[in-house]
Amino acid sequence: MIRSVLNNEILNYITQIELNRYRVSSVALSHSLTDRLRKNSKKKSSYASTKIEGNPLSQSQVDEVIDRDERKHFLKPEQEVRNYYLALNYLEEKAKEKEPFSKKLILDVQRYVEKGASKEKIGLRGPMPPEVLFAVYDSQTGNPDYIPPEYSDIPELLDELVEYVNTTDDHPLIVAAVVHYQLVTIHPFEDGNGRTARLLSGYILNHDGFGFNGIGSLEEYFAYDVNEYYEAIQMGLPALYYNGRNDPPHPEIWIRYFLRMVLLYSRKICELSESSDEENISGSLSYLKTKEKKLLLYLVDHDQNEYTPIEISKVIGTTNRTAINRLTHLVKNGFVEPLLVKERIRSYRLSDFSRQYKKQIKKRIESLLLSSDD
Repeated sequence: MIRSVLNNEILNYITQIELNRYRVSSVALSHSLTDRLRKNSKKKSSYASTKIEGNPLSQSQVDEVIDRDERKHFLKPEQEVRNYYLALNYLEEKAKEKEPFSKKLILDVQRYVEKGASKEKIGLRGPMPPEVLFAVYDSQTGNPDYIPPEYSDIPELLDELVEYVNTTDDHPLIVAAVVHYQLVTIHPFEDGNGRTARLLSGYILNHDGFGFNGIGSLEEYFAYDVNEYYEAIQMGLPALYYNGRNDPPHPEIWIRYFLRMVLLYSRKICELSESSDEENISGSLSYLKTKEKKLLLYLVDHDQNEYTPIEISKVIGTTNRTAINRLTHLVKNGFVEPLLVKERIRSYRLSDFSRQYKKQIKKRIESLLLSSDD
């Protein structure tokens, strides 16, 4: 198994990524903008990760396929990108639930990745026919690029990986790098190993607080130079697993590459988050009707711990039901959040986003209302 490595260069990468995580966490984005950015990021990841495996679809074609009615028939390249997108959604929910890393999780993700494939391609690979070598072959020369471990060793190797993830004191960034390498190297499935590895290393990052709010695509950085990606993960070792890839002598080659890609990715998310403030506010307000904007303006001007629908209905001169409807639209767009008592909404308050950007929201609404009067 690949060993964790800490040297000055790797520690510097970890420190810079930690700082970027703090920068991103200090920027409050509205729910509506965050949701849009997350969906767009998952589309980019689905495009990039399948592109690494040779999928021919362009980004615009991937976007169209993901948005298409799921009941329609899909060609194999289309099914691949949809499968990856569905796996991202699945892992997003599992991260919210803080689902531990497990063999079941690995198998479930590969099942998503290979949805619609023949039965033998789903689940752990089994024995090959006599005199047939299971290997990853060079598409041009036909020579084996990589000969993974025997199928009989796979369960024990996966158990070892799961135990490592759930017991190690290694930094989560190192753990994510190890998971990525081990799953590609163990190659437990007939197909879908690379995609499963990228998904689950991303899951480790998300699970342990390095998911950057689900914004951006780490897979894009692996896909920028596919040759560099494969060279880093192969580390110049022989094709046979048992001749060095089971215990690489210089694991820092892969770990350094992986952290460099995460650093580049985290920098991009910082830029995106910090440049989104004004666009964020304007974009979210654009979903509100004039009367909802006026209500938000009142709430911003009269910020208090909570507002009941009855109080609001008196202020705006409407029925209780109308007040609730307007508040619901403000909740949907991230400006207000409901307060629950025994699972029922009893009152509302301004969201953290609205409180952080009170002045900007007020200024923008007043400008919009003034221009609408003109």
